[in-house]
Amino acid sequence: MELKGEITTVIFQNEINSYTIAEMYADEIDGQDSNSIIIVGYMPFVTQGDELKIIGKFVEHREYGRQFRVETFEKLMPQTLEALEKYLANGTIKGIGKSTAKRIVDTFGEDTINVIKFQPLKLGSIRGITKSKALEISESFIEHWEMWQIVGFLEKFGIGAENAKKVYDKFGVGAIEQIQANPYELIDIVRGIDFKQIDKMAIDIGIDINNEKRIKSCIKYALLKITQNGHCCTLKDNLIEYVKTLLGVEQEYVENSIINLKVAEEIYEEERENGDRWIYLGAFYRTEMNIAKKILYLDNAKNLKYIKNIDVELKKNEFLDDISLSEKQKDAIRAVNDNNVTIITGGPGTGKTTIIKSIIEIYEARKNKVVLCAPTGRAAKRMTETTGREASTLHRLLEIGKFDEDVYLKNNVEYQSTPIDADLIIVDEMSMVDIFLMNYLVSSIYQGTKLILVGDIDQLPSVGPGSVLKDLIDSEKIATIHLDKVFRQAAKSKIVVNAHRVNNGEDFITKEEIEKDSKDDFFVINETNPTKVLAQISSLCTGRLKNYGDYDFFSNIQILTPTKKGMLGTKELNGYLQQILNPYSETKAEKHSNGVVFRVGDRIMQIKNNYDIYWEKCDDETKNGTGVFNGEIGTITAIIENEKKVEIKFDDDKMAWYDFSELEQIEHSYAITIHKSQGSEYDVVIMCVPKVAPVLLTRNILYTGITRAKELLIIIGDRNIVNFMIQNVDSKKRNTGLKFKLGGKE
Repeated sequence: MELKGEITTVIFQNEINSYTIAEMYADEIDGQDSNSIIIVGYMPFVTQGDELKIIGKFVEHREYGRQFRVETFEKLMPQTLEALEKYLANGTIKGIGKSTAKRIVDTFGEDTINVIKFQPLKLGSIRGITKSKALEISESFIEHWEMWQIVGFLEKFGIGAENAKKVYDKFGVGAIEQIQANPYELIDIVRGIDFKQIDKMAIDIGIDINNEKRIKSCIKYALLKITQNGHCCTLKDNLIEYVKTLLGVEQEYVENSIINLKVAEEIYEEERENGDRWIYLGAFYRTEMNIAKKILYLDNAKNLKYIKNIDVELKKNEFLDDISLSEKQKDAIRAVNDNNVTIITGGPGTGKTTIIKSIIEIYEARKNKVVLCAPTGRAAKRMTETTGREASTLHRLLEIGKFDEDVYLKNNVEYQSTPIDADLIIVDEMSMVDIFLMNYLVSSIYQGTKLILVGDIDQLPSVGPGSVLKDLIDSEKIATIHLDKVFRQAAKSKIVVNAHRVNNGEDFITKEEIEKDSKDDFFVINETNPTKVLAQISSLCTGRLKNYGDYDFFSNIQILTPTKKGMLGTKELNGYLQQILNPYSETKAEKHSNGVVFRVGDRIMQIKNNYDIYWEKCDDETKNGTGVFNGEIGTITAIIENEKKVEIKFDDDKMAWYDFSELEQIEHSYAITIHKSQGSEYDVVIMCVPKVAPVLLTRNILYTGITRAKELLIIIGDRNIVNFMIQNVDSKKRNTGLKFKLGGKE
């Protein structure tokens, strides 16, 4: 339905995406005059006193009652002099307060808007308005007028109001004219926008189907789209066919546009040994090239940290730590000694941590500075716990400021790397590192520093583009030690044994194969009914595991699932688990945000990088800093209504404060996806296996989930689906070129 009225109060407005909750005094609803209603939706540039025409529907919110959900809206010029005066006085227009607004309307009456827009110098006849102030008032008024027009203009082409602010920030006052000249520029601004939507808009306003801007834009769109699935490049023939089909143009037009984009260095073409031609967006090609150049530069430098009698040092280390290193572990440490860049890879229980600890001790004894790091906060914390040395996230180590990937990709902005003060750098969980983070890392290492990369290539690949660890190993240009022996102590764990069996495509260990002294740490509950799966999860989280250890959900247990959707997806599970584990209480403060209730005591996860948020950490001394990054988990410790802040204590003991407007950056983490769990370990993992799309039921997802558990793993789901996962090898090879650029053979 359509309503018209005045915004009387703006209750909440998200500064980032313009999601707004406001009170509106509607002119008429269902034949009744003058009704005050709550409206919600994406409404950029809306302020108190605005006259709006809104289109949407009434919905019943379970917490807040009846609301009008706005699908589209249009700002209206004030229809009466009284309304116009109120609008001019509401603080939106620079240089106009209440008294000035009254004088302007009293002087010019019905002609007020025309004077402000087209004859601003006439305002100088009013006391207190100078020539410069008159021009400022006119400029501010026109700017806001343009904002209104952008919203309406984009709505006509199905582009939501939440994107209007981005468009205005990019183009300013002349936005509509620039978009009409080249609608395809919107693809560079609005992330995730549908090319077909923009293309239809362009055709509707008269752009020719063979227009080069159209074809170039489609080429770049196609290349950007494949990177969202982890690829860095695509075969030239496939790209041409895709663009031809999508646009309905002849091949020669596509080929000519590819040539012109190559000349402008917006894209690159790479011919490989087998004759295949691969096309990259410029930023991806240059990033791979830089990684390859820097890695080889580091590796080929003089080995300044070489230890002549390394075997003597190994024996000394074994004696001091009362350990016995396997020959493969010794080979790994020798490789680190012989090379400036070394890769150590292997599954759980193969001795990676022991190698890292030995490397640290051997090199620190010779006064070398060893720096430890990992891609995520939890992985860094785990590294600290296992080695007894402080480990940092890569973001913090590299002092990465606001890294706007969109800007980096579109404008190829060069960044300033911060050199790392270290003799040795050890990076754990390398399978999670994408090409952009790797580029930062290798650009920040002094020649002569040793780089040790540790990881498990059978886990899930990085969320971002590339397969850095795999490409480095496959190139055979970097010294690599493959650890494949499971140590006797680790082999007593059915978690470790079954992880390796899954990785080899084998079923779980049977009762007959279990050794007598094996740990009772792995269970499978065969359950096909989702409701009964929920009941099992509830029981396990609320005391049933006491027989196996003193496990508390908030301290020890994590629920994992492959999916976000459905009854056994993270969204539903988190709502269900919150009711069980942290229910409503009059003594607990809570905050409603975007349809979710955040409550003191809730487990939450940061879901995007925030480089600016302030935090403090109090241990032996108070530390402080800025930055909380994607994947960090914490607990809500306070909700302060009068300050509009939420206090969160993260698992690494830092305390951060979020404004209410920043709550879209967090979500509940009673249950998280297996993808999000990578790099972390938990005492107890309860992994549910629902019936979802096969793309989420792969061997490496199951393997990654299993390897998150330290002490106890319980898999709940249909045993047939689990068997399917074991056999469903993820065949989605990522298209990358780092291996080729390093000189590896195809």
